[in-house]
Amino acid sequence: MHVFDVFSIIGTIAFAVSGAVVAMEEEYDILGVFVLGLVTAFGGGVVRNLLIGMPVTTLWNQGDLLRIAIIAMTIAFILPVSWIQRWRRSEAFFDAIGLSAFAIQGALYATEMKHPLSAVLVAAMLTGIGGGIIRDVLAGRKPLVLKDEIYAVWAMLAGLAIGLKWFSSTYELLVLFVIVILFRMLSVYFKWKLPRRSLKPAGLTKEGQQ
Repeated sequence: MHVFDVFSIIGTIAFAVSGAVVAMEEEYDILGVFVLGLVTAFGGGVVRNLLIGMPVTTLWNQGDLLRIAIIAMTIAFILPVSWIQRWRRSEAFFDAIGLSAFAIQGALYATEMKHPLSAVLVAAMLTGIGGGIIRDVLAGRKPLVLKDEIYAVWAMLAGLAIGLKWFSSTYELLVLFVIVILFRMLSVYFKWKLPRRSLKPAGLTKEGQQ
């Protein structure tokens, strides 16, 4: 099995289940669960394809991944609530798996097409976070990946490492996969955040605006 396939399967399962769980949290019906799960799993790849010149229609050639996503979402939908709640406690870990797998996959696609380093960084970032952003927007949530956490940075650093050819062999890519997951989990545990600036007057709360 090609390394592309491994990262695609890992990322698809992780993000499809993530989207399905968010849909159930928002009390969507079964159609909403499948739509949100599929958007989370494949949305980032579609946006990436648009930007790096790959045909968007390649999505329809990914029949095996679509079936894997549907099976994963179906299992998530029928699991007991207690099991899903247990999964949610580990949600950040599975989300980190999807982020790492898809960021590496996107960077590999861009390098295969001989794109410059800037395009590799964008491809890695959009593949890693694009589906999650679309998921949050459809669920009526603010995309947390752009607000509260260091998230997209790890995808971009994975793209940088691949674009500079620091990691190229299958073994090296697996090491990079683990490194990205590790740093993502460290940022969750220690609550690392990027600098931010608010334009609200000091001391003004949401309640004060109402």
